Amino acid sequence: MIREQTNVRNIGEFDDKSLLIVDDDNPFRERLARAMEKKGFQVAQAEGVKKGIESVKSKKPAFAVVDLRLNDGNGLEVVKEIQSTNSNSRIVMLTGYGNIPTAVAAIKQGAIDYLAKPADADDVEKALLADPNKKASPPENPMSADRVKWEHIHRVFELCNRNVSETARRLKMHRRTLQRILSKRSPK
Repeated sequence: MIREQTNVRNIGEFDDKSLLIVDDDNPFRERLARAMEKKGFQVAQAEGVKKGIESVKSKKPAFAVVDLRLNDGNGLEVVKEIQSTNSNSRIVMLTGYGNIPTAVAAIKQGAIDYLAKPADADDVEKALLADPNKKASPPENPMSADRVKWEHIHRVFELCNRNVSETARRLKMHRRTLQRILSKRSPK
């Protein structure tokens, strides 16, 4: 794998390699933590806003990956705390709800990038180590539009406690159309 040296620095160039991952999706957080440790980061984890803020107060991280929507609040609260304790922290926001207003809010609070879930460890590493003065390179394997739509529909379905009628109402689609989509496998 050849790394584009123009946009991305190496973790070895940083004195402080501490990384805080704040996400309430436990399997995703665990996988990302293991992958980032293999890449050379010293990883700490938190599953919500409260634990994230406690972690920031005890150890000011140089890097952070924070989910926007957490069970106990908004990830932007953690970003504010990180920025108030260490303004040089490099923070990446993650979310399953990629939209312009939340991206703008994340950047205003101090995040350096904003990634839609599911982001892989390579995308997170590139975002954390990117040169802030240069334009980021596009992802090598972005999700297809069909896959993004499928992910969004399934996320809303789960948030509606797997209730097809409620999900169809919220997505403004016919119930039978939704049932057909839910019965199919995920697109590539």
